[in-house]
Amino acid sequence: MPTEVALLESHALRAERMGRVDALDKIKSLVMLPDGIHVRTEDVARYFEVSTASVKRLTDRHQAELVENGMRVLRGSDLRSFHSDMMSLWKGETPRSYPQAATQLRLYTRRTVLNIAMLLRDSDIARCVRTYLLDAEEELRVAYASLDRRVSHVEGCLAGVGRALQELGPVLGRMSYRLEVLDRKLDLTHQVVGAISVRLTDVAQDIGRLDARLDEVARRVEGLDHRRSG
Repeated sequence: MPTEVALLESHALRAERMGRVDALDKIKSLVMLPDGIHVRTEDVARYFEVSTASVKRLTDRHQAELVENGMRVLRGSDLRSFHSDMMSLWKGETPRSYPQAATQLRLYTRRTVLNIAMLLRDSDIARCVRTYLLDAEEELRVAYASLDRRVSHVEGCLAGVGRALQELGPVLGRMSYRLEVLDRKLDLTHQVVGAISVRLTDVAQDIGRLDARLDEVARRVEGLDHRRSG
């Protein structure tokens, strides 16, 4: 894990963390201009609780890096157009409450302010931002390590399941074969039962016919006995 000193000294380490602009508001509210995008040098100084001169010296020393991360200087028609836009957005206050730069205006985005937080040494607020960035990174690293362990554990469990399934495969094959044999035997049983049912039906019909013949014989015998007794 990089240290605060490494963050102050390494452009590459700072670049890796430029997406974490949320760290600014975690430490202190950053008051933006009415467009919600930019702040001025005095606004940056107020946020970090340092002088505007300190901010200007820092931006002069690291101008290329800060321009890369959103800092720009307005002059001439661009400056006049920007002032006009700001005054039209400045609701609830008179235009005089918005200070207008005479010749040039240096503007910063949240990304630029975060960049300054990783460069400004003599500011407790900047140190707090750097600490937050590093602590958040460490928490994320620990979370990833924990997740990696869990994934490894799950993979191990799945590997065990895979081996168990491989061992279970032959058993399932034998069970499937036995079930097929039982199905065939059951079909044969159904056929036998069907044949028996047909036979029983024939027997019942034979018994019915036999009963009729017995009744007929009984009537004939009864008739003979009657004639003899007469």
